[in-house]
Amino acid sequence: MSELFALPAMASADGIRRGLFSSVELVQSCLDRISKTDHQIGAWAFLDPDLALGQARTLDERRSRGLAVGPLHGVPVGIKDIFDTADMPTAYGSPIYSRRRPGSDCTAVSRLREAGAVIMGKTVTTEFAFMAPAQTQNPHRAGHTPGGSSSGSAAAVAAQHVPLAVGSQSNGSVIRPASFCGVYGLKPSYGLISRSGVLHTSDRLDQVGVFARSLEDTALVTDQLTGFDNGDGATEATPKPVLTDGYHETVPVEPRLAFLSTGYDHRLCDDTRSGLDELRKALEPYSELVDLPESYVNLIEHHKVIYESDIRASLADSLSAHSDAISPQMTDALARAETYPAQAYSSAQSATALAKGFFAELFHDYDAIIAASTPGEAPATLEQTGDPVFCTIWTLIGLPCLSLPILVGATGLPIGVQLIGGREEDARLMRTAHWLEQQISDSNS
Repeated sequence: MSELFALPAMASADGIRRGLFSSVELVQSCLDRISKTDHQIGAWAFLDPDLALGQARTLDERRSRGLAVGPLHGVPVGIKDIFDTADMPTAYGSPIYSRRRPGSDCTAVSRLREAGAVIMGKTVTTEFAFMAPAQTQNPHRAGHTPGGSSSGSAAAVAAQHVPLAVGSQSNGSVIRPASFCGVYGLKPSYGLISRSGVLHTSDRLDQVGVFARSLEDTALVTDQLTGFDNGDGATEATPKPVLTDGYHETVPVEPRLAFLSTGYDHRLCDDTRSGLDELRKALEPYSELVDLPESYVNLIEHHKVIYESDIRASLADSLSAHSDAISPQMTDALARAETYPAQAYSSAQSATALAKGFFAELFHDYDAIIAASTPGEAPATLEQTGDPVFCTIWTLIGLPCLSLPILVGATGLPIGVQLIGGREEDARLMRTAHWLEQQISDSNS
């Protein structure tokens, strides 16, 4: 039982339901793993072993009384430190908010508790989920970034501290750390998961995502989080895709895949480019190369205008009295936002709307787009979190995107491959991803 920490979430929940081990045993195994390794990694911003074990005991007692158990019953989950938790601090990765104690859980945490999860603790985030890195290290190699801004969440899953973790993405903050840490990372369609009670930086860009060590677990945890919430106007009271169903579905016909060529492909490292070329050759019967219209490269700049303008509108007033405690990256972003012409924001919105139309048409012909998750391996630095450019467009237009740990770089570090689907076609994306993994497995056997 000593290596229960290595079990994926689905197997963990099944073992607890069948009485093979308890939630207390699972959580204690994870805590022992954290104690042995986190001094090197620094994935956790807050961890109270007694609090985690207390939750586990309560869940074990519930099961022993024959009461209903949830899909994640007794399974520990890491929570990025921008999500409000009633029994833990939420500091936004900033000393300014080090004493902040929310009075209630955010919607996402409430839904995880309802599913039976143990809220293990708070994982490290970059300052205000923006650019200034914390000191979390990549679990695969010290001195290399784990990516950001969901640094601790990706690192904790990769280091087998927890089988699942929750993060957020306003640019590349789920997909990039998933790629660098060699785990699965999913940012679902905009509006599927409530952001109520989560640090607000940009209503148009902030999106909740998840990390896991298997594709099935990725679907499982996402399904517990989706749904309508009166507290978040981006959510809608409509039926939601069920990703677990998509994972288990057999594709009705062989998928059509688009390998996207962009105006910023020059940023790819050689090992990523060659890995994608090999993947394209292996999938040649099912795919073709599609060029992104040259004008859409400007979406990268449009995203920057929207994001930095929204950050200024959301945070500038509350941070004005703490200029000495704000990073240069945040200070520079707030200053840049002041210089944008008034029409720049509306122009960015118009360009985004046109891009949404273009990709909606594209997904009439293709099941998914395949692209790089990141330029290459995790950079050998803790001073920055890597280039998010291969995530920016998908975040801007709110498409579901999934990083699969498929490639290995020249020095042996993982590199993710990104699969992008149509808006609210998250279950279809999961079905296509499962098919893709089977194709890769068959070609390697």
